[in-house]
Order: sequence, then structure tokens, then C-alpha cells
Amino acid sequence: MAELNIFSLGGLQEDGKNLYVVEVNHRLFILDAGLKYPTAELYGVDMIINDISFLVQNKNRVVGIFLTHAHDDHIGGVYNILKEMKVPVYASKFTMAVLLDRLKEEEYSIEQNKFITVNSKSLLHFKDIDVRFFDVAHSIPDCLGIAIKTPDGYIIYTGNYNFDQNSKINYAQMYRELAIFSKEGVLALMTESLGADNDQNRGTIMEFNLRIKNILTHSDNRVIFTLFSSDLLRIQQIIDIAVAEDKKIAILGRKTQRLVNQAMQLGYLKCPEKNLANLKFIDDKIKNNDKNLVVLVTGERHEPYFMLQRMAKNIDRLIHLEPTDTIVILTNPYLGTEKMAARTLDIIYRVTTNVKEFKTNLLPHSSANREEIKQMINILLPKYVVPVIGEYRHQYALRIVANCLGYEDDRIIILDSGDIATFIDGEYRGITGEAPVGEIMLDGKAFKDVGDVVMRDRELLAEDGLLMLCANINPRTKSLVAGPEIITKGFVYTTADGDLNTDIIEVFKKVSIQFLVNKFINWSEYKNTLKTELQHFINKKTKRNPIIIPVLISTDIENSKKVTK
Repeated sequence: MAELNIFSLGGLQEDGKNLYVVEVNHRLFILDAGLKYPTAELYGVDMIINDISFLVQNKNRVVGIFLTHAHDDHIGGVYNILKEMKVPVYASKFTMAVLLDRLKEEEYSIEQNKFITVNSKSLLHFKDIDVRFFDVAHSIPDCLGIAIKTPDGYIIYTGNYNFDQNSKINYAQMYRELAIFSKEGVLALMTESLGADNDQNRGTIMEFNLRIKNILTHSDNRVIFTLFSSDLLRIQQIIDIAVAEDKKIAILGRKTQRLVNQAMQLGYLKCPEKNLANLKFIDDKIKNNDKNLVVLVTGERHEPYFMLQRMAKNIDRLIHLEPTDTIVILTNPYLGTEKMAARTLDIIYRVTTNVKEFKTNLLPHSSANREEIKQMINILLPKYVVPVIGEYRHQYALRIVANCLGYEDDRIIILDSGDIATFIDGEYRGITGEAPVGEIMLDGKAFKDVGDVVMRDRELLAEDGLLMLCANINPRTKSLVAGPEIITKGFVYTTADGDLNTDIIEVFKKVSIQFLVNKFINWSEYKNTLKTELQHFINKKTKRNPIIIPVLISTDIENSKKVTK
């Protein structure tokens, strides 16, 4: 019998950063490695990834990284791992193509690691452990579930999935594979929980297609759609309908162009060459306002809204909105982008009121709803259910779903990131430890944690601004040569009592007297004291806490030497 551990380094009780680990007899199988996008209060942060110090410390025990699909919240953190260790990566054809493109963008040398393409027929042997895969439907092509066969039964990780019967996967084959797992015995089912609180029927692909077709059929002018770049299946649906209506199609969005090109090259996305429109920059002659044109405005998170705002303000280089345009919003705002989405609608309505906004209930859901989760559980009949991919409310909702199917609470394991759930001889023995977890906030190309101190400074800059005080000091004569000069950014230092400029200079002189009477000037203590005194004074007078930067320049005029301290 085997000792099994299941834990997460991210993805539980949060939206994104999915990274799950199954440990079998001290060997680590990594299931997905994603990123999370920041909320509005994380100023300047581009993405958030997991702290993988645990994996780095145990890299000799890592068997491989097994990926389910090509969304950023499941593959966006792979580079973080490969940067620290060499470990084989297993993924479907399309997922692998997207991953390798991302790695090349990061200037990662592909030759230094193993990348193995798998499909639902693949069977991987790792001594006494087998890993198999099965097809699942989702909003992006070539999605897989992962089955790890251990001496005590299968551990199944579904990734994101649904049972939409209009999806172009071989359901007969998928059901056969799931039935085999069930027959051989499933110890634990790690199933996504994002849709566990959704008890409504999904908007079907057929209904969606009819609505889009109705819009295109009855529109005599240009139609503009907003889509998320990762929704390739939805992009394909609109392309198919537009082609049937003999429309010209333009796809905007730098990242989406790359994703679309990859999908077309691999045959996952199809569009006749004659229907593709190659837009040129707008000038006196070129307007890109062909009545037969369908424009797909794509991007991640806030990007479709940002592009629409530029179009409405006539500052976009390719499209300027006109009163005759029809705008179709197919991008329900992510957490943290709600204000931008609402503001975008207001700006659009100033140009055209012909706006069609598809709410959640009108869009085909890409995550399994309550009934589909029941279906997965009933097919596999696992001994234990482990809710993953979701916040706590989703995990709890999945617990209720499992209760409805007869599972007692002791057979439903709700974990937080880092909790190590242990199984011995096929029995759950509780949470026996905790793996170190954390977040690394990345800013641009700098592959380094931004950190709490930097984020606090950015928050202060955003709220209270900055005050810089510059002065030239002669260290030989202990006298002020020039200044002090006060420079502010984002901070107004006038009050009802008048300008604070004179008072700030008085504080500077008071502090300077303490340090200029000594034989040698302690520049570091001088600056720190000046910073502290100014903070206290400004907070008392204005109730604000700007970033204060004293710049003291040692200036000896006689020797014409100038050194910045």
C-alpha cells in the first residue's frame, strides 16, 4: 500500500494560481501551474505567481508537470518552475504549442528541458505509478483531465470541464475512459468547484449561435464584438456565423493574434482566407468602416474595455466608433475590472446606443455547474471528493452537492492552500502537515517579488503623493550652500492657514542645526531624522502621509567637488 498526499500551493480559496501536487511514495506529481491577475489596489503589478520554494527544495522528487489546458490560470506559472529546475512537462498538442510560445517570449531556451505531447490515449509509466488522460470540454481546445493510478486507486484531477453536448469532443470515448477508472477504483476526485453554486441551466451553444446570427442578420452596418482572448471556441462560433453571413472579419488584440495564428496552424480554429480583413491605420482615405465588417476586439481582463474606450474617443489607430455601429459585449467583467466595464459602457453610449450586452445567463458557461459536477461524481464514484479550483464559497457549495449524492462530510475534504491531506492504506488520515505557500508579485520583465514594502510605497504615492526636499551642504564650513528646494508630485501642501513652504523650511533648518554643529556630518542619520520630522509635521498639519525623500548634496565650492550622498 502507498502513502499518498494531496496538497495545493495555490488555487484554493482564490481565483487563479492553480498548482496542485499529488505525492505518491515521496514522488511529486505537479498538476497545472498557473498565475493570477492582480486586483485594482495592487498598483503596477502585472501578475501574481506561487511561491515554489517547496518544489525547489524537493526538486529531486519531482516527476513532472502535467497540464490540463492552455488558460493562464493553469499554465502561466510554468516558466517560474522551469527557471528554477529542469522537470519534464506533459501537455496536449494545443496546450503545448501555447506554452512553448510563452516560453519563447520569456527567452527561455526550449532545448534545455523535456516537453512531451500527450493525448487521451497516452499512458505514462513511472515505476509502480501510471498516469493517464481523458478529454474534457472547456472554452479552449484540447483540454485534458488527469488520472494518476496508485496502489490504492486512481486520483483524478479534472481541471476545468463541462458536459456541453455541443462541444466537439468524443463523449463516447470520454465516458468509456471514465468508466474504466470507476471500475478499477477511484480513491479521490479533485474536481473543479467554480460552478458548484450555479444551479441554473447553462446558456447553450445553440441558443448563443441563434442570438449572434440574429444580430448579424439584422445589422446593416459594422458590428463590433468584445471577447476574451482565451475564449477560442467562442471566437470560432462568431467566425462561423460571420462566414455564413458572408461578412469580413477583423481580429484585434496582439496576444490574441498569436493565439489565433497558433490555433489556425494546428487546425483548431478555421476561417477562410477570403473572409479575413487586414485593417490598415486610419487616415484621410482609410476609415475601416465597411458596413460588411465584423470586428472582434479581444484581450485579457480589462483590455477589451480599454480598446473600446480608445475607439469611442477616436484615438485608436484602427477603429473609430460611429453612431451606426452595433456593439456586442461578450465579456463579463473579471474581479477588479467592474468599474472600468461600467465606465466603458457609459463612454460607448455617448457614441452609439445600439449596444447588446450578454449577461452571464446568456453565455455558455465553461465551468461545470451543479448538475454536471453530480454527473462527474456519479460516473467515477470516488471514495473521497476534494473540491479544487475555486474560492471557499465554491468549495463549500461543492460539499453540499456531494452531500446530496450521499457523501458524508468525512468523505469530502475541503483544503486551503498548503494543507497536506494524507491517505494511508486507502484511508484519509486528516491534514498531517503544511507546505510553505505564498505569493510573488511580478512587475514587468523583472522576475522578482515586488514585495510588501514596494506595494506600500505605491499605495502611498497613489493616495498621498510625494515630497522631495533638496539642499546643497558644504561639509567643510558646515553651511547651507543652496536650497532647500521643495518638489512635490501628487501632494498639495497648502492649507487653510496658507502655504506650508515656509514651515517646511523651518523644520529643515531646525534639524540641520543638530547635525551641522558636529565635527563630521552623519549624512545617513541626518537624512533619516529630517525624513521623520517632516513626516510628523506634515501629518499633523495636513493629515496626509506623502512619501518624503530628502536629497542632501555635499558641495565644497572651494574645491569644486560635488558628490551626491
